[in-house]
Amino acid sequence: MHTDYQRARRYLMRRDPVLATVIKQVGPCGLPDIPRLPPFMALAEAIASQQLSVKAADTIFGRFCALFGPDNVPDPARLLRLEDDVIRASGFSRSKVTFLRDLAVRVTESRLELDRLGDLDDARVLEQLTAVKGIGTWTAEIYLMFRLQRPDIFPVDDLGLVKAAQRLYGLRQRPTRTKLLQMAEAWRPYRSVAAWYLWRSLALPAISASPSARRVNGSRSRRTRSA
Repeated sequence: MHTDYQRARRYLMRRDPVLATVIKQVGPCGLPDIPRLPPFMALAEAIASQQLSVKAADTIFGRFCALFGPDNVPDPARLLRLEDDVIRASGFSRSKVTFLRDLAVRVTESRLELDRLGDLDDARVLEQLTAVKGIGTWTAEIYLMFRLQRPDIFPVDDLGLVKAAQRLYGLRQRPTRTKLLQMAEAWRPYRSVAAWYLWRSLALPAISASPSARRVNGSRSRRTRSA
C-alpha cells in the first residue's frame, strides 16, 4: 500500500492550521524513511519497547538481537531454542519472555502468518496481532504504522500523543481518549502522518494555538463524524 506523503502533508495543512505550523517547521514526513525490520523482529522490538523509555528499550533490544549472531536478526525458530534465563539476561522481564514465546509458537505453527499481514485490512491485522499474549492494541497499531506503513492509524492511548495534543492545542487538561479521537477525525485519512507530526512537535518550542484555530479543528472533527 503506497502513501503519497506530499499529498498527505498538503491535506493536513489545509485541514488543521495548528498542525500546519508544526509541518512547516519539521518538514517532510519521516515515516517512509524509517527502516522496516523483518516482521518477527519488528514485533519483538515492539514488545521490548512496552513501558520503557526509548533509550532503555534500545539497549535491551540490542542485547537481545546479539543472541542471534552472526546476523543479529531474531527469528522464531531460534528463539524457541533459547533458555528463558538467556533471554532474561538481555533485559526482558519474565512476562515479556512469555510474550515472545507465544509469538514465536504462533508463527512457527502458522497460526500467525506474518508475511501475509500486509494483504489484510487494518481491522484484521489488529485482530490477528492482539490474539498474541502481550500484544495489545497499541503494539499492533505501532506495527501497522511503522512496519506496514498504513496511513490512517492513530494510537490514541499513546502518552506522547496525549501530551503533544495538550501542548499543541493549548488544552488546560490532558485530552480524554474520546476527545483525542474526536480531534483526530479531522486528520482522516492520514492520521498516521498526523500522529508522526504530533510526536515531532514535542521537540519544538511551544506553539500556542489561537482560539480560532482550535475552533477550526473542532468544527471539522464534528463535520467528519457526521458524514
